[in-house]
Amino acid sequence: MKENGSSRKQGAPSPCAACKLLRRRCAQDCVFAPYFPADEPQKFANVHKVFGASNVNKMLQELPEHQRGDAVSSMVYEANARVRDPVYGCVGAISSLQQQIDVLQTQLALAQAEVVHLRVRQTASFSNHGLSPASPSNSGSPPSKFMGSQARPIFDMDMMEDHASLGLGESMWSC
Repeated sequence: MKENGSSRKQGAPSPCAACKLLRRRCAQDCVFAPYFPADEPQKFANVHKVFGASNVNKMLQELPEHQRGDAVSSMVYEANARVRDPVYGCVGAISSLQQQIDVLQTQLALAQAEVVHLRVRQTASFSNHGLSPASPSNSGSPPSKFMGSQARPIFDMDMMEDHASLGLGESMWSC
């Protein structure tokens, strides 16, 4: 039988991960038990290493019960981030993600500009040859009379950007 959402059984109490790590008896009303089950010892170990058991205990007792789960999730996330990156913690992860967003937005803007440029060139090419881009004779491939060695291709890639100057390093289409 479960009690208060913890994994402790009636009659045979199993200490929570916090009480195991702190080597103390796990009381029936242990504030850690619902959030740090015995089968997840690393979860509390990281939180204890970063925040300290006493501080976590104080924080949890000051919060209403319905907010404690979210608080523990936040502490676990921050503690795990601090273990991975002791200097920046989750701020380092956020900064890295923001840089990725900036690079992807730049790549998206370049791709959108290239699409607009190609559409303008295609429209100009069709108007120079007396065709409309939506005409039935244009089925996606140029008519054979334009395929001569003197004709320029419709989709000429003369709008290539210098990706190194944008800080992108390699082509935006590489993975």
